[in-house]
Amino acid sequence: MRMKTLCALASILPTLTTAQLAVNYQRFSLSNGLQIILHEDHSVPVVSTNIWYHVGSAREKPGRTGFAHLFEHIMFEGSGHVPVGMFDEWLEAAGGDNNASTNSDRTNYWDNIPSNALELALFLESDRMGYLIDAMSPGKVDAQRDVVKNERRQSYENQPYGMASIMIDENLFPPDHPYHWPTIGSMEDLTAASYDDVVEFFRRFYVPNNASLVIAGDIDREYTRSLVQKWFGEIPTGKPVLPPAPPVAYVSQEKRLVMEDKVQLPRLFINWITPPHLQPGDAELDVLASILTGGKNSRLYKRLVYDLQIAQDVSANQESQSLSSKFSIEATARSGHTLAELESVIREEIQKLKNTAPSLRELQRAVNLYEAGFLNRLERIGGFGGKADQLNAYFTETGNPDYFSEDLARYRALAPEDIQSIAMTYLRDDGDVVLSVVPEGKRDLAAPGKEGGR
Repeated sequence: MRMKTLCALASILPTLTTAQLAVNYQRFSLSNGLQIILHEDHSVPVVSTNIWYHVGSAREKPGRTGFAHLFEHIMFEGSGHVPVGMFDEWLEAAGGDNNASTNSDRTNYWDNIPSNALELALFLESDRMGYLIDAMSPGKVDAQRDVVKNERRQSYENQPYGMASIMIDENLFPPDHPYHWPTIGSMEDLTAASYDDVVEFFRRFYVPNNASLVIAGDIDREYTRSLVQKWFGEIPTGKPVLPPAPPVAYVSQEKRLVMEDKVQLPRLFINWITPPHLQPGDAELDVLASILTGGKNSRLYKRLVYDLQIAQDVSANQESQSLSSKFSIEATARSGHTLAELESVIREEIQKLKNTAPSLRELQRAVNLYEAGFLNRLERIGGFGGKADQLNAYFTETGNPDYFSEDLARYRALAPEDIQSIAMTYLRDDGDVVLSVVPEGKRDLAAPGKEGGR
């Protein structure tokens, strides 16, 4: 009986791994340029609204950084017909919740509500799109500016290893590249921002023709279309927003930096510039990161943490972004060990991948891990990474909201030699930024090389 069951499962497995994903949707636009994507899913009586404003820190300019993230805060401070504090209170009273996030490429806002509260969510989102300035004041801007400054202190300046990412990006990307500065902005720029600067930023980017709205879940399409027209149709269009045209980012020789911090253990960061999200090489680097550090049997985790026991932890990541990505490896040394020891092993394992392609078993394990996470995200309608958010992401990057199958196919099509080739192409010894973060007064624990930093 057990053997028969196993045989039956084996006959199903190819179907599962080659099945095409299809997420039904309807797309339309309003006369003011707002793009709308509707997706029906009646599995539970819940709806998620997900609006992307196509503005992140990459749309800022030197001397005026941090505006995109500042707006994420200001958007919750009341609008023309919604008093301060009522956005959250009214949604919660209806059984909903909401949140927002900002990165280099976009700012998104989502609301998860019972399906009978859809109109409330659309009213709230339309009011802050069309009437935020009616409720904005210099006092509100100053208050949220202070909140963001405090967030920078907590998340970066007073966080162990917190300033590492800022120093890395400043050295990976040239000063006029929009990824050179952090999404949180600089203290100097936040302080210098005037009320008029903030209003101008809103009028330029928070316009319907620079936004896309996904409504997913237990909806009736025609009724939902009428609600969208009712609440968003009257908002005037803005001036055209041109796509960013950044300079080429390329590291022509290795940069080595040392930062002293209030930490107990030294940590090593090695970073490379890599292809943008969804471009050739992006999926290969995701898989490469998993082969190196994805689980206890991965190459770097096994050697550094288990076999040699010289590291507390190690991780690798392909941080995919729209204009350019970065591949990073981070490792924290155990007490009594130096970052030079860690770097030596990391370089050995990277060279092994350059010399010899990973095994088919390693590759398949990494792809399976990715696919499991990919399918798990599809089970959620709302929130970060749920179907509504992903529909918006695919629409923004490809013009096709239902890009699920094409995205997953990038990983399923990989061969071991692809991983070897991508390591040789992008993980260059002469094209990385190496940062050692060490306890104060212990620069001898850093990886050797030319020093910089503070």
